[in-house]
Amino acid sequence: MASILQILLMLLSVAQMIIIIHIILSWLINFQVLNLRQPIVASIWDGLNRLLEPAYSRIRQFMPDLGGIDLAPLVALLIVYALRIILINNAAMFI
Repeated sequence: MASILQILLMLLSVAQMIIIIHIILSWLINFQVLNLRQPIVASIWDGLNRLLEPAYSRIRQFMPDLGGIDLAPLVALLIVYALRIILINNAAMFI
């Protein structure tokens, strides 16, 4: 059962890294450090958007409209951290 806990924690770590990469990539694109006309950047951006947009859209349903500020990635990251804390605090259940 401990291996299930480790697998779940690994999946949460992967989700955390994907969200952080998406946030950093969006900053680099918005500040024009990276250009979406570059094929590799466009394919990575498209892949990350396809992967994360279903989760972000569900989060955006519950958030107020803040104009041009999108806090859905931050909320998603906080949810991943909260799930990680819940799993670690209940690790005795898996042993």
